[in-house]
Amino acid sequence: MKYGFYLPTRGPLGEPDAIEEIVRQGEAMGFATIVIGDHIVFPVTVDSQYPYTVGGGFPGQGDALEQLSLMAFIAGISNSARLVTSVMILPHRNPLVTAKMLATIDVLSKGRVTVGVGVGWMREEFEALGAPDFDRRGASSNEYLEIFKKCWTQDPVSHEGEFYSFKELRCVPHPVQKPHPPIWVGGHSRPALRRTAKYGDGWQPVGATSASPLHPPEFKQKLDDLRAMTEAEGRSYDELTISFKAPSYDPGMVPEGDDRLLFTGTPERVAEDLRAYKDLGVHEVIFDFRAPPVSQTIENMDQFMKEVVPLVG
Repeated sequence: MKYGFYLPTRGPLGEPDAIEEIVRQGEAMGFATIVIGDHIVFPVTVDSQYPYTVGGGFPGQGDALEQLSLMAFIAGISNSARLVTSVMILPHRNPLVTAKMLATIDVLSKGRVTVGVGVGWMREEFEALGAPDFDRRGASSNEYLEIFKKCWTQDPVSHEGEFYSFKELRCVPHPVQKPHPPIWVGGHSRPALRRTAKYGDGWQPVGATSASPLHPPEFKQKLDDLRAMTEAEGRSYDELTISFKAPSYDPGMVPEGDDRLLFTGTPERVAEDLRAYKDLGVHEVIFDFRAPPVSQTIENMDQFMKEVVPLVG
């Protein structure tokens, strides 16, 4: 099993020196994956409900570094870790520009980009950015994925679609990875599973939160559904990467009917949880070690690698 960590994008840890220290230390410890969140703007009034907290409130404070700019910065200070947009809200950005930016970062990072994607939850942000209709975000997201793949594999390339069109043009250089950087789809709804089955190279849901625990029995059912959907698309389920994200939301709360949150407690209990998901076919788990100051974040990461990972096997 591989392990990754959430990179700070806001708050006291969201500054260059802290980010660089976390990236360099994380690679030295053996973390395989760095995930980077995505928000561009925060309207002052937000009525949309965040799906991963019990009360529906977003845990941030309205500040955020832009995802792809930060990803390019990390590419320049890292050497081995995979860089994952986790997740990129597909309708937020012009698809042609986004495809080119991702290809550029893949070239400059020597093939370390993974494109984690989602359809978004904040209607107000969509409206502020002039994005496609929030209520059609699934359909526009699917089309944008088709545009990405065309731009990364065809030369010249053109597209005639419902949400975006362009005449024949060149969009090179193509990414280093062939046929293109892996696409990991976030979310665990049935539409998200269908999107994974049709377009994805991996699935990356959020679990281990009070609002979205995704305990092993439920997770297994999701995997069974994903396998059936993938095979119905004529694709191989066994070629998908399964990445499980465990962010730290609603601290101190546990899912209803539980005695604790997954991946909490003694190193032995955390390792036991990891083995359960490993047995289900999970390839990697992404943890949220962020806690100011930066020394505390690094201590959390080091403790996990030294005390938990050796127990997983």
